[in-house]
Amino acid sequence: MQFDWHYLLSLFVDADFWLASWVVVKLSLLTWGIGIVLGLLVALGKQSRFMLLRKLCGFYIWLFRSLPLLVLLIFIFNLPQIFPFTSPLLSDPFMAGLIAMVLSETAYIAEIHRGGLLSVSRGQQEAGRALGLRIGQIQLNIIIPQALRISLPTLVNEYIAIVKQTSLVSVISLSEILMVGERLYTDNFKVLETLLAVACYYVLIVSVFEKGIGWFERRSDIYSKTPLPFDAAAELGVLAEQPIVAVHTSSASAKPILEMSSISKAYNGKKVLKDINLSVKPGEIVSIIGPSGSGKTTLIRTINGLETLDGGEIRLLGREFIQAGQKENSLAYRSQVTRLGMVFQGFNLFPHKTVLQNLMLAPKLHGIDTPKEIRERSILMLEKVGMLDHANKYPHQLSGGQQQRVAIARTLVMKPTLVLFDEPTSALDPERVNEVLQVIEKLAQEGITMLIVTHEMQFAFSISDRVVFMEQGEIIHDEAPDVLRTMKSERMSRFLKNSSFA
Repeated sequence: MQFDWHYLLSLFVDADFWLASWVVVKLSLLTWGIGIVLGLLVALGKQSRFMLLRKLCGFYIWLFRSLPLLVLLIFIFNLPQIFPFTSPLLSDPFMAGLIAMVLSETAYIAEIHRGGLLSVSRGQQEAGRALGLRIGQIQLNIIIPQALRISLPTLVNEYIAIVKQTSLVSVISLSEILMVGERLYTDNFKVLETLLAVACYYVLIVSVFEKGIGWFERRSDIYSKTPLPFDAAAELGVLAEQPIVAVHTSSASAKPILEMSSISKAYNGKKVLKDINLSVKPGEIVSIIGPSGSGKTTLIRTINGLETLDGGEIRLLGREFIQAGQKENSLAYRSQVTRLGMVFQGFNLFPHKTVLQNLMLAPKLHGIDTPKEIRERSILMLEKVGMLDHANKYPHQLSGGQQQRVAIARTLVMKPTLVLFDEPTSALDPERVNEVLQVIEKLAQEGITMLIVTHEMQFAFSISDRVVFMEQGEIIHDEAPDVLRTMKSERMSRFLKNSSFA
């Protein structure tokens, strides 16, 4: 039998084929869109801290990835035999097919989402927590946008698979592309010509979708964007100077801002903090030094709840803040956590937001001020750290030192009472260290209360009111710099010598 080219070409103007193609487009896009939303909820559920929810979501994924779609389609379509009340809905082949495909695809898409969520750096979660954001706010504004961007190529690939799987819905008599083709070639026996046309229609749908997604990816790709110029002079010209943070004057009689009493912490049975007692008064600059593994970073992370306490308590501004065994979202913690600022050694800027958006995100979510006031304060804070000209850039377009200065500005725009620095220069090359240290020195001159973990000995001894030396999870010395420099301690002298401190 000779191949009929004329018949093949006629199929591309066949009304039934185009109507069937529209059915495929609707079915595939609805399945994909609903699957993305439900799959994200299932993925988040599988990562939940609640065991029952984790188990239920894991069971759902296991079950519907195990069931063949063909079996599921037939079962859903015939479900009214068991539950007659479902007949008005499931007697429609399109709705039955959509429900079956969504149930199946949600399980696959959930695992795609889970991979994306796990790919987002843990530091992003910690940065959100340090800014006092709730779990839901962190997920919606920080984690999920990044995870979706990571997962997009795989999600697009899943859509292509969905388009092809719509051909299975013909078993429940839905007039999609393959079923229209089957009707034709059972009448005229022109199987090859008809199936070639069917293939072309599927290829057309996929190609149009890929073109659209390609356009979206290019438009949303922050790594290929050229930052818009920021008119710093014009912005500053209309702003009046305003206080950025809570500034305190140090006083020997002042009550401590921070009080840590009998703090202990262990990992796998090994104690890393042993009965720590430490206080910081208003306006004080306290530096924590010590060899690697001495517990410095763990100590500073317990202060804002990034690490739980095994023993002891922390008081902030004279009020109960964190206690051993306390729940993460306790009222005492939630009501005061924004009083603390945290600058991480790895910057932890939000990569999907510009510099200015990084600063404005947390104050907006907290509703601290009006959007106008938040923007004005953010602009002034960027000017303070010398980064206003870079306000419209993304973090990847900045050097390490610039990113850390933005991280400092992001912390200070929240008006914290106490700022914590966790080795703010350890991730920087030597040429960028000084620019960050100069910003911290400027803040110290303005009377901002700071607790700094650092390996920069010259800096610590020159800027601090007190220097705390830690070793093996204990505070060995807590003295003024001059006292610590001259005290007769063999261990202290050896440490300073090994640290090239002159």
